[in-house]
Amino acid sequence: MVRRRVSEGQLSWQFPAGEIEPGEAPEEAAVRETVEETGLNVAAVKLLGERVHPKTGRLMSYTACEAVSGTATVVDTDELDALAWVTLTEIPQYVPYGLFEPVQAHLDASLTS
Repeated sequence: MVRRRVSEGQLSWQFPAGEIEPGEAPEEAAVRETVEETGLNVAAVKLLGERVHPKTGRLMSYTACEAVSGTATVVDTDELDALAWVTLTEIPQYVPYGLFEPVQAHLDASLTS
């Protein structure tokens, strides 16, 4: 997870994120934003869903990715001030209001099997 320098409401810790560029698929944006923010190369595995975020009012797209290469670090120091590898049981400490249900279900299924 990454911590933004400027919180969006209650959002502080979150997954790498950013705007989808014109002509770009949500999965492509997830891959691009992850490498831009963290230096970690990932591959999109599955689009988990979309919603209007209840805390920010922004349209969000959620893509499950798997690490391919690189080492995660704070690359975009203008936007981020920290990065943390978080276990499934630690997520509520970082995101106390809970994750989008399809994201939580994916993490539960993939990290507990």
